[in-house]
Amino acid sequence: MTAPAVKILVVDDEAPIRRLLRVGLTTEGYVVQEAADAAEAGTTLAEENPDVVILDLGLPDVQGHDLLSGWRASGLELPVIILSSRTDEAGIVRALELGADDYVTKPFGVAELAARIRVALRHRLQQQGERPVFQVGDLSVDLVKRIVKVAGKEISLSPKEYDILRLMVQHAGKVLTHQHILRQVWGASADVQYLRVYVRQLRQKIEQSPDQPQYILTETGVGYRLRVAD
Repeated sequence: MTAPAVKILVVDDEAPIRRLLRVGLTTEGYVVQEAADAAEAGTTLAEENPDVVILDLGLPDVQGHDLLSGWRASGLELPVIILSSRTDEAGIVRALELGADDYVTKPFGVAELAARIRVALRHRLQQQGERPVFQVGDLSVDLVKRIVKVAGKEISLSPKEYDILRLMVQHAGKVLTHQHILRQVWGASADVQYLRVYVRQLRQKIEQSPDQPQYILTETGVGYRLRVAD
């Protein structure tokens, strides 16, 4: 029996963008639904039950940030990927803090967006299944036994280093903002420089080339993302 196609709701007031996404994502095997504003998006969400939402922040009736905040407050759990012409870090960080799973800035490539969709879907499945062992490349993290290995060799981490890595594993593929990591690991907002120091130490232990990391990727001015297997 063939699995049903993944349904994607594109919320964007620009018809050319919706057309580009409809054509490109349909080619990738997705079923694409469209909404030009927040009101139409709400109706489509209720009637069509999409699997992923691609949300433009600059909607004509409701700001994308406010719409996203309302969705998350109402319990909407499906992945939301922000698509925006904005490149300001504050707007991106705010969207991620409000519950966005990822972001792509315009102009964008459909292949890149499709890859981000796959990662967001895998992240949600991982959260639901709570896989105890994470593997990417030579890096292996056993969340039950608290064992971290690189190329089969066990690596010793400090408690804070492990807490940071564990958080990233639990949200592998998702961008985590600096402040989110600081709140989860330190329990309160702290100086981001503390985080940078620990991430640098962590990279020294798990990366083959710490200055060119393959696992813990930097999202400049925003936070970090743990790479997932291709």
